[in-house]
Amino acid sequence: MTVQKLFPVLFLQLALAFLLAGLTNAGGLQLGFYRRACPDAELIVHQTLYRYISRDRTLAAPLLRMHFHDCFIRGCDGSVLLSSTKKNQAEKDAIPNQTLRGFNVIDAVKSALEKKCPGVVSCSDILALVARDAVLMIGGPHWDVPTGRRDGRVSIANEALFNLPSPFANITVLKQQFSATGLSVKDLAVLSGGHTIGIGHCTLISNRLYNFTGKGDTDPSLDPRYAAQLKKKCKPGNSNTVVEMDPGSFKSFDEDYYTIVAKRRGLFQSDSALLDDAETRDYVRFQSRTQGSTFAQDFGESMVKMGYIGVLTGKQGEIRKRCAFVN
Repeated sequence: MTVQKLFPVLFLQLALAFLLAGLTNAGGLQLGFYRRACPDAELIVHQTLYRYISRDRTLAAPLLRMHFHDCFIRGCDGSVLLSSTKKNQAEKDAIPNQTLRGFNVIDAVKSALEKKCPGVVSCSDILALVARDAVLMIGGPHWDVPTGRRDGRVSIANEALFNLPSPFANITVLKQQFSATGLSVKDLAVLSGGHTIGIGHCTLISNRLYNFTGKGDTDPSLDPRYAAQLKKKCKPGNSNTVVEMDPGSFKSFDEDYYTIVAKRRGLFQSDSALLDDAETRDYVRFQSRTQGSTFAQDFGESMVKMGYIGVLTGKQGEIRKRCAFVN
């Protein structure tokens, strides 16, 4: 290759390097934030989490959901981890968060980090790292997590009650809620794919099955054969039974979710809603048709993007000693 041809290539490589460096430091977060203060931080997170996931793969879904629920309220600041006090009901106790589980896992990771590097690693960073590693441990993609978040001191139940994306939401509301956090319509379609793992309670779909318009009818957007299967599991008034969001592979992170949604078998109204918008519908059909050809990469990119929402950095917030309590 001649010098004349080599120069443009080197210039492009340098430009790309500077661009990536800029993205890495955007919002005060950076890759390897703890490399000096706690060089084994990510290894400790991974090893501690593995002890739980290796025994119970179903923990991955609620741990991923916990990070999602944290970031959508006040940003990714660990506010979902705070416990209620006599004077304040925290996000953790809001109705949408009452089915979250895995707080003991976060506490175990925090305890292990505090033994090694006291007062260094934030609970909000732990959430981001645990979500990534939980997905990886059940067959999902790996992505680099920029760290450096600090923990918030405020957690209000009503904010979670009214601002978290709802399983009953239509596509208009979902797009508005994602846009309000800086996430795109594509991010909505991609992050919805997280429903490839986990379960849903019958109470969340009872209305779809038995009284969708108040006339004792079934949601017409739901495949009738699938609705009949769900009715066998979810009898009227049943509040305890759970159903798989991705039947047959709800413990494995894969692209099956999009095939299910494309067949009008999305469990929640918010899943079916993806077929009501041209952009989200095209994404669903593309992943279904190509066996998720870009889903793994897209999911990692959208998770990183979500992890920047409203972060506290520098001297903002604090590094909690225990994740459930402000210092």
